[in-house]
Amino acid sequence: MTFKKIYDLKSIVTICLVAMFFSCTNDANEVRDLFSGKNQPIGVVKNIRHLYKDVDQVSSKLESPLMKDFSNREHSYNEFPKGIKIVSYKNKGKDSVTIIGDYALSYLKTQISEIRGNVVIVNHTDGTTLETDQLFWDETTNYFFSEKKFILTSQTNTVLGVGFESKQDLSEFLAKKMTGEVLTIEE
Repeated sequence: MTFKKIYDLKSIVTICLVAMFFSCTNDANEVRDLFSGKNQPIGVVKNIRHLYKDVDQVSSKLESPLMKDFSNREHSYNEFPKGIKIVSYKNKGKDSVTIIGDYALSYLKTQISEIRGNVVIVNHTDGTTLETDQLFWDETTNYFFSEKKFILTSQTNTVLGVGFESKQDLSEFLAKKMTGEVLTIEE
C-alpha cells in the first residue's frame, strides 16, 4: 500500500506542477505596464559611451555615467541623472561642438533634449562658449533655446542675458534680454 500512496502522491504533485507551469505566462505588454506603473526604467546603462556614425565617419559621441531607458512610456525618453557630455563632429572632425550638463532628458519621439545644471557649450572651431542653467536642444534642427540666464563668450564679446536661441555651433544667436558689450560691424 505504501507504493500506491507514493505513486498517488507523485501523480498529484506532477499534475499541480504542470498546472502551475501552464498558468504562468507573461505577456510582454503586461510586463511593460508593470514597470511603467511603478515609474521604473526598462533598462539602465552605466558608463555609457555611444558613437553615432554617418557614412563611415563618427558624427557625434555621447558619454554619461548613467542612462535610464524609459522607452516603455507613452512619451518615451532617456534620462541621464548623473550628467552628460555630447561631442558633435563636422567637416571630418575639424569642427566640433561639446555640450556638457549635470542632468539631461532626451525625448525620443520629438528629438528634443533638456539639459540642466551647469550647462556649457563650446564651439572648438572659434572658441565661443555658452553657459546657462537650462537648455533645450532640438536635435532635428540643430537648434538651442533657453529662457534662463546665460553668458555667451566669444573672442571679441561677452554677452549676458536672459533668454537665448542659437544654431548648434553658436554661430548665429538671438539674445532676448541682454547686457554687456557687443562689437558690431556695419556693412
